[in-house]
Amino acid sequence: MKFGSVPVDQATGAILAHSVKAGDTKLRKGLLLTAEHQKALADAGHSSVTVARLDPGDCHEDKAAGMLADALVPDPKAAALRLTQPFTGRVNLLADGPGVAVLDVAALEAFNQVNPMITVATVPQYQQMNAGGMVATIKVISYAVPGGDVLEVSRLAQRAIHLDTPVYRNAGLVVTDIPGGPPNEKGIAAIQGRVEALGLELADVRVVPHRTEALATAIGETRGEVLMILTGSATSDVSDVAPEAVRAAGGQVDRFGMPVDPGNLLFLGALGERPVIGLPGCARSPALNGADWVLSRVACGIKTTGADIAAMGVGGLLKEIPTRPQPRAGRKG
Repeated sequence: MKFGSVPVDQATGAILAHSVKAGDTKLRKGLLLTAEHQKALADAGHSSVTVARLDPGDCHEDKAAGMLADALVPDPKAAALRLTQPFTGRVNLLADGPGVAVLDVAALEAFNQVNPMITVATVPQYQQMNAGGMVATIKVISYAVPGGDVLEVSRLAQRAIHLDTPVYRNAGLVVTDIPGGPPNEKGIAAIQGRVEALGLELADVRVVPHRTEALATAIGETRGEVLMILTGSATSDVSDVAPEAVRAAGGQVDRFGMPVDPGNLLFLGALGERPVIGLPGCARSPALNGADWVLSRVACGIKTTGADIAAMGVGGLLKEIPTRPQPRAGRKG
């Protein structure tokens, strides 16, 4: 692509690089200049204009963006994504419903290394998405790029972005109650909001005393393809009331504790084929916490192991909490 200033009488067929006023009309950058535009510029007193001209083998920004989008998402319906029409070298990839963004990170990094004018930006891996949310944006920065580079990028990044959608229809919640403990209504409402944002129904809610036996019974009786437990007193050990109740009900606890703050006191297990999530106390608030990361993955059928939870620590400081100072902060000596 050739870029630079040319006499107005040589501008026909070129792409306008910068917006200019031609009398009462504003000619916007990216416009393919015609003989009529050339006359309007000349009549307005312009002697030269900055343009871009495609070289043989170059690919226009919109065509390139469309080709790249087709490579990243060749089957939008299967990927649960919706692609916008190319405009000014950009195509947006939008979630077609609730789910979790799944990215081929290595392929996307290779995509961005071929030509600095060919770019894709995405949300983080496993980001929870709502319908219409932007998962990624493709942007061809210059007005044209070499066609060979477009083909190379397309080869490197086939099917690199998709949305995993929920595989469960509903969830159940067991809440334990302690005298003088936190009010349950607010916590139940926050968790219901989380479940419904993923397209699931909160099918059953039970409130029981904070005792292992009572909780174990409720765990076995509560309806829901995913089971969540919110305790009135925070789980502070793998042998605390809630993990012990899961075991007493015939289930297992695979992981207690996560390096995400807020959200440290989460545990993950199973009761037969049903995933079981022991929620941290911060799940009583609708604010983002580690439980959101785990619940969204579980709801979408993404295998979540102890190693996966351990890896969440990088980027897992979600909110600074000023009420947790260092024990000796401010002391001298």
